[in-house]
Amino acid sequence: MQRNDLISCHDCGVLYRRRPLAPREKARCVRCGSVLYRGAPPRLNRVAAITLGAIIVFLIAQFFPIVELDVNGYTVSATLLGAIRVLWQEQMQAVAVSVLLFTFVFPAIELGALLYVTLALRAGYQPPGFHRLLRAVRKARQWGMTEVLMIGILITLIKMTSLAKVVAQPGLFAFGALTLLLTVVVSFDPRALWLMGDGLAAQGTPPQDRPMRYKALEGARPPLACHACGLVAADSGKEHGQRQHCARCGSTLHRRLPDSISRTWALLLGAAILYIPANLLPVMYTHSLFGKEDDTIISGVVYFWNSGSPALATIIFIASIVVPVAKLVALALLATTSQRGSRWRPRQRTMLYRLVEFVGRWSMLDIFVITLTVGLVRFSSLAVITAGPGALAFCAVVVLTMLASMQFDPRLIWDAVDHKKSGEKNA
Repeated sequence: MQRNDLISCHDCGVLYRRRPLAPREKARCVRCGSVLYRGAPPRLNRVAAITLGAIIVFLIAQFFPIVELDVNGYTVSATLLGAIRVLWQEQMQAVAVSVLLFTFVFPAIELGALLYVTLALRAGYQPPGFHRLLRAVRKARQWGMTEVLMIGILITLIKMTSLAKVVAQPGLFAFGALTLLLTVVVSFDPRALWLMGDGLAAQGTPPQDRPMRYKALEGARPPLACHACGLVAADSGKEHGQRQHCARCGSTLHRRLPDSISRTWALLLGAAILYIPANLLPVMYTHSLFGKEDDTIISGVVYFWNSGSPALATIIFIASIVVPVAKLVALALLATTSQRGSRWRPRQRTMLYRLVEFVGRWSMLDIFVITLTVGLVRFSSLAVITAGPGALAFCAVVVLTMLASMQFDPRLIWDAVDHKKSGEKNA
């Protein structure tokens, strides 16, 4: 049995009944402040049109050159996929695969699945694989990093102006347009599409198969909320070791994510260990007529600062130094306080968790700059830049900290707080 008119707060677990909202209104959790849902479901024609436009621009951005460098008549241009191929050939397969996933595969999955589902709903039917595709949209959205890549492209262009004449190519403008379009696409909540699909599937459903009445939750075990699609379902009371699955999307339902604290600590420990070589080892090697030069993350910050670009130096310093350390410290604080059952400032700790989730991807900025630089500076005997072991370690730090934030269940913050105030029900 499940309830389509109930919604559980993703961050603290409080249950609410959905109420109609005016366009551009937001429903927020009164306890932790998280956004529960937005008013006015997306118009399918608008979603389909913007998504189709984003796909067209995406193809241009991926397969056309981003920039061309000209050194005394010797020109070199690079596409994103070409730069990734160079990384692969230089035995940096792990970094190459990571960049490919974050900038090509995951955005392609999100856009393709969203367009397919939207066109089907617009035609008035629920397409095959509907639930799996929306789950894929949600997962791909967590890992897509087109906006971070765009900033990395701009930083690379500014860096290249000291080495060669820089000529913008169609891929550069396409990536700029794609970043803007994806900003709009991300505002389309997959859960709203799930509700539309439920409305189509419920047409002609026999009364005994319709969602249960609210009284079915009274006096029973606290319900379970699906973190993928948001459906609230009654706890079937299965024994330990048995899994209950969401009736809508098939995801496994958990009262809390299994071993959330221990998995978070394990990933944090791995990230903290790798953070040391990530900063000490070179991230790039420069081979030129003047010899070989090693560049670390810190030396890159110093380079931009001394070359008259303090703003860029500050951006790289924050993204590559401050953000990783802040994520490690913040997640360690959240894991420690939740493990000890602390009741200290739960709302502020929840806000800290949301901040960690938001800034996590921006640490990949340095990796994208390295990828594009390696792909562009290929002037044979004049100058060649290759990736160093520090890039691999830093990429692993970013991925591990993102996984750690995903493994941490923010509802654990509120477990030590009295859930029975004002007759609240929690999932």
